[in-house]
Amino acid sequence: PFAGPVDSSEPLAAMAAEGEWLAAFRFEDALRPESRELVSRARAAGCEVVLLSGDRAPVVDRVAAELGISTAIAGASPEEKAHRVEAMAAGGAVVAMIGDGINDAPVLARAQVSIALASGAALAQSQADLVVANPSLLAIGEAIELARRTRRIIRQNIGWSIAYNAFTLPLALGGFLTPWLASLGMSLSSLLVVANALRLLTRRPDPAAAPVRGETVAAAG
Repeated sequence: PFAGPVDSSEPLAAMAAEGEWLAAFRFEDALRPESRELVSRARAAGCEVVLLSGDRAPVVDRVAAELGISTAIAGASPEEKAHRVEAMAAGGAVVAMIGDGINDAPVLARAQVSIALASGAALAQSQADLVVANPSLLAIGEAIELARRTRRIIRQNIGWSIAYNAFTLPLALGGFLTPWLASLGMSLSSLLVVANALRLLTRRPDPAAAPVRGETVAAAG
């Protein structure tokens, strides 16, 4: 009979002939190469990365060690995942949840920012704020950076509009601006806002270089 070492942390398949155990095959899920890079960049930017998984502890511990994740929860049910996400949010963290399975849908619905993969379950996608169509996980960092740039430009446009109106309205009410000059100024102000927004199209963030800063990132397995 086969007497080689058997690791019970992974699914096994046995081969036997005439009642004799000849071999055991261990199946192991391979990590995406870019997953290490994404976790590394998130940690370098000050994010806390937490792995929540329903798998057994040996599997989860191995994956966490390979990715450099210090906090990993194994054997977690969807309810426990959701509870932990809510607890992190209650502690003041901004939680971004990444998941692709059917059982991740309730957790994605509880997170402040929920991210699903296009290759994942349709139910998970329906609960996500963002569905990443790019097969590379580094696109998640790109999406977060694009969202930050969008928010920054929105604030700039709002600030400009408030400043412009605060300056020109008193002049118009005091009769210092003629109607045609006020109309021209308003048109130029609108064009400036549009031009500032179009800056989002001038530079596409590099997925390999886009930083992720300041959030708690939870990944489900």
